[in-house]
Formats: sequence, structure tokens, C-alpha cells
Amino acid sequence: MHPAFSVLFFSTFSGAGYGLLVWTMLLLAFERPGALMGNTPALFLGLLAGATAFFTIGLLSSLGHLGQPQRAWRAFSQWRTSWLSREGVMAVLVYVPVAALTWWLSAPLRGVEAGAGLPDDVRWVIWTALLFALGTVICTAMIYASLKPIPAWRHPLVLPVYLGFALLCGLLLMMLGQRLAGGVAIAPLLVVAAGLAVVLAFMKWLYWRGIDRRPLPVSKASALGLPEGREVSVFERPHTEANYLTTEMGFVLARKHSRKLRLIAVLLFGLVPVICCWLAWMFPEAATPVLAVAVLGSLLGALVERWLFFAEAKHLVMLYY
Repeated sequence: MHPAFSVLFFSTFSGAGYGLLVWTMLLLAFERPGALMGNTPALFLGLLAGATAFFTIGLLSSLGHLGQPQRAWRAFSQWRTSWLSREGVMAVLVYVPVAALTWWLSAPLRGVEAGAGLPDDVRWVIWTALLFALGTVICTAMIYASLKPIPAWRHPLVLPVYLGFALLCGLLLMMLGQRLAGGVAIAPLLVVAAGLAVVLAFMKWLYWRGIDRRPLPVSKASALGLPEGREVSVFERPHTEANYLTTEMGFVLARKHSRKLRLIAVLLFGLVPVICCWLAWMFPEAATPVLAVAVLGSLLGALVERWLFFAEAKHLVMLYY
């Protein structure tokens, strides 16, 4: 399929934002009063602002792929049957707990006497935000995983890979944000991030191996009702000009370019974060620039991987052409 940059940008940046929100919620849920924030919740407010900025910019960029952006609101009405509609609903709902948390955490900055942490009776909002963030990423992945005409997207690893990229990019962003706020790199999280990068690279290898070996479930012969093995060739194109299907579904990527881009993607989102996490562990004083490189590598690697995700997908309708 033809990769649309707006969709690539959306899925990469919104995924990173939701991943950052998930890790921020986990950090906030298990923090000890004053242990991470000091006397003010500035760290968490900054992380919330960063997460919100990432997934908001990503959501806005997705409008660039719509023919009639002013009609985007209609997508919300089909939540019973459409994963795209469910994604829209979840993406809007996540702003509610984020806004509530921002209000409560900003209490000391507004002159309201409050402790360093959140009251126990409002901590359910933390888990609500976490679940909504994960739910939005799941809905995004299922938009593609539910499309039967594209066999490559029906692979069982599509959903885990989407979650993996969100969690990896989000964790690296959270650690970088904490460093920029004056904290120290959390050593166990460096191990988790490196492990996520390795697992994600392995899952992508399994995915690429699977789509390379799996033949298309139909052929030109079967589409015409002919027995398998019969050679069918196209005498001429069914029309003289390009249409939506040939523009959106007819992209062809050479195998040699595919191999190079796969390697580049794995080096960026797999090897670079692992090396950077090791360097941040060994040289804590240099953790800030090292984590910045890890964040940049993971985001660029996610963009390349997402480009391949679309470019290597073959829509069965192209058998007609």
C-alpha cells in the first residue's frame, strides 16, 4: 500500500504519547509521597504535558489523510462496529482523566495546601487514564489487524508490536523527562527499556519472517473460478487512468530496498536504545544526552518500521489490476 505520511506521523507520535502517559501513570501510582517529586508535582505535570502534546499533535496530523476533515466527527457514531470509531472515542475520553490529574497535581502551584502525592480517593483516575491510553493504542492496531483483504495486517503480532512501540518510546521519553527535571536515571527502568527494545526487534523479525513466507490466500486464477496452477495474465488495464485503488493500494516496494529499510529500522529502534541504556547505566552523569539519542533513535526507527508496515502490505484488490 502507499504509505501516507500523515498516518505514519500520527501512529508514531500518538503511540509515543500514549506510551509516555502509561508509564507516567505507573510512576505516579506507585510513587511514595515526596520520593520522586520533592515538594512539588512539577515532574509529573511536565510528563503529562509532554504526553498530551505528543498524542494531540499525532491526532491532529491524522486529519491530513481525510478527504473531508470537517466531517471527521461522523466517525464517532460507529463505535459499535468500527475500530476507527472506537479509537476516536477512546482518544477523546483520555483527555478527561488527564485534565483531572493536571488540576489536582497543580494544587500546590496554585497555592492550595496539598501533599506531594495524590489523595487515595482519587487514585482511580490514574488507572482510568492508563487504561484509556492503552485502549487507544489497541484500537489503532485493530483498525489494521481487522482488515481481511490485507493478509499482512492479519498477522497475530500486529497488535503486540503496536503496543511494544508505544511502551518503548514512552518509557524512553519518560526517563528523558525525568532527567531534564533534575532527577537521576532510574536504573531498573533502563533494564526494562533495553529489554523492550530487544523483544520488539525479535517480534518484528518474526512478523517479517511470517509475511515473507505466507502466500496470498487467493490468486488471479481462483478469483476467476479457475483451478489452481492455471496461468492468468492481464491483457490490459481495466481503465486508462489511475483511481483511488491504484493510488492507495498499488504501491510496490522492491525486495532489496525492503531488506535495507528493515535493517535500518531495527538498528534505530532496537540497537540504539540498548546501547544508550547501557551507556546511561555505566555513565549516569551523561544520561541526559544519551537518553535523548535513544528517544530520537526509537522515534525514527518507529517511523521507518511504520512506513514498511504500509509499503509491504498487499491489498487483494490489486490482483484485479
